Amino acid sequence: MHDVRLSGRALLPWALLVAPVGVLLAVLAAGTLRSQQVHAIGEALARGEQPPVPAVTLPSMTGRPVDLSSLRGHPVILNFWASWCIPCRDEAPQLQRIWETYRGQGLLVVGVNTQDLEGPARDFLRQYHITYLNLRDPDGKVARLFGTTGVPETFFIGADGRIRGKFPGAQLDPAAWQDAAHALLTGRARVP
Repeated sequence: MHDVRLSGRALLPWALLVAPVGVLLAVLAAGTLRSQQVHAIGEALARGEQPPVPAVTLPSMTGRPVDLSSLRGHPVILNFWASWCIPCRDEAPQLQRIWETYRGQGLLVVGVNTQDLEGPARDFLRQYHITYLNLRDPDGKVARLFGTTGVPETFFIGADGRIRGKFPGAQLDPAAWQDAAHALLTGRARVP
C-alpha cells in the first residue's frame, strides 16, 4: 500500500488555482445579491407589496448627513432629480407647492440630487426656490439601490418607513400630487 501524503509545497499550486476561483465566485454572488436587492423594490411594488426603505445615509446640501431611517414617523415624498434633467425642471414647482401646502401636517418632501455636480445642483435649487430638504447622491448608488430607471422618479413612503408607491417619471398634474399627499397623510395602503 502507498502512503500518499502531500507536502505543503505540493498543495501550493492547487491553493493558488483555487483561491482566485473562490474570490471570483464570492464577487459574483455579491453582485447577484445586490442586483436582486435593486430590482426588489420595483418588483415588490408591482406585486402590491410595500418594501421597507433601504437603510442609507446621504449628505444634505448643507453637508449634514441624513439617515433615511431617521425620517420614520413622517410620511415622505422622496424625489430623485438632477439639474441637467429637463422634466425635473418642470416637476420642481409641483414638489415645492406640495411641500408648502402639507408640511404643516407632517408631510416631508425630500429631494435626492443624483449623478450631478454640486454647483449646478445648488443653482437649480436657487432658481426654483426649493426650500425642502435635499440630499446628494453624486455617484447614483442610492438611486440604483431604489431601482430608479432615470430621473425624475418619486417614491412615496409611509410614516411606517415602507414604500407605498411611486411615480416612475415626471408627474406634472397637480391633482396627482395632491392625491398622493392625501394618501400618505391618511395612511392609505397604496399610493399611486
